Amino acid sequence: MFYKRFTFQLLCRLVIINVIGILLYHLIKRTELWFTISGLSILLIAALTNLYYYINQIREDIKRFILAVKTRDSTLNFRNKASSGSFPELYESFNDIIQTQKNMQLEKDSMFQLIKTILEQVPVGVIVVKDNEQDSKQAEIVFFNQAATSLLGIPAYKYWHRLAQHSPAFAKEIEDIGKGGKRFMELKIQDKQIQLSTEVIPLNLYLTDYTIISFQNIKDEIEQKESEAWNRLIGVISHEILNSITPISSLSDTVNSMIADKQSLNHEDLEDLKPAIKTIKRRSEGLLDFVKDYRLIAELPTPDLEYHTIGEILQHIKVLMQPFASGRNIILKVEQTSSKITIQIDLKLVEQALINLVTNSIYALEGVAHPAIAINYRMDQNKLYLEVSDNGKGIDTELIEKIFVPFFTTRKNGSGIGLTITRNIMKMHHGNLEVNSIPYEKTVFSLIFRYQ
Repeated sequence: MFYKRFTFQLLCRLVIINVIGILLYHLIKRTELWFTISGLSILLIAALTNLYYYINQIREDIKRFILAVKTRDSTLNFRNKASSGSFPELYESFNDIIQTQKNMQLEKDSMFQLIKTILEQVPVGVIVVKDNEQDSKQAEIVFFNQAATSLLGIPAYKYWHRLAQHSPAFAKEIEDIGKGGKRFMELKIQDKQIQLSTEVIPLNLYLTDYTIISFQNIKDEIEQKESEAWNRLIGVISHEILNSITPISSLSDTVNSMIADKQSLNHEDLEDLKPAIKTIKRRSEGLLDFVKDYRLIAELPTPDLEYHTIGEILQHIKVLMQPFASGRNIILKVEQTSSKITIQIDLKLVEQALINLVTNSIYALEGVAHPAIAINYRMDQNKLYLEVSDNGKGIDTELIEKIFVPFFTTRKNGSGIGLTITRNIMKMHHGNLEVNSIPYEKTVFSLIFRYQ
């Protein structure tokens, strides 16, 4: 209602004060009615006091609102004043702001609980430490999930120095990592040796420094992967050895049976023995080559790193492989040979890796119409990709992982070590080898280098 509005009430009070003031002035100046003058004076003081408290009440309400916002007090409300006060829109806005803040706080709390629940369920240990600049020993641990308790075999301590006392080896490793980094560490927890992949991330929130420590036990996973790799390797090696030993053993029995009861050999016997002996020799040489290949994988030279341009690398591989490809009627496209981008590599080893990939592509193109190989490079964030692509037979999905196992090959006369050597070369350059294949459409092998 209009008569409850601030403007109307203020004007009424000012009019009353002015009327009383004017009357009081005339009474003092023209009469000696001191009793009336005293009464009007009291009324004037009362009116001024009422005006002060009326205005001050609004000021106090604003102060209460600001304090509620600062302290996130969602219990304060102005519903009565919004419906009957002097500033209904203002008080309604106060209520809306407080309710919005309450909803935001509830949403934030629920999100915090969700994240906390997720972190409690993941098998990765997470510890969040609130740094104390004055005293590092009093650094507070603000989050310590159940996985961290299980992995370290300690309770969820409130302060870092207590954790350091209980698990000094872990604390020392974290301090060695410093302000950010990743490390693999071995710890002995309750007479059990564990391997942890640990990462430390510094974070600053609202002018407060935090340190996020995450770690997980990778010992079981490493052992499983090692076991799988050894099983695959043993299977391939056993297959190759048996392929060589079986005919040698069989032919040895045959030769033995031919000469067991004889004191001398005639020309006919010698002619019968020659093919068997030649076969034994050939398979023995094959087994010897197999062992040499194995040593070649295990004894790659240490890279001699020097800076070379991508154009130089591509030009070298073009000169080396163009005659081989042309002799098989394969189109070899080597683009961007003028590139000046520079990376630090061992040129001989990288050339060998590219030769291996191009050679595999050439054999994969046998019997394919319009065979073509393309070699180029591309940049992606902080990585450089040297790619060899072809439209050959490709690689089936189930064979993608097996092709990197030593001596595994799908080629009739292949050694099965080319891709293994290539991947090892890339690991020595702190890079990687990846493959994507759609059979008879496009197969891409990528040498991936770090580029900064």
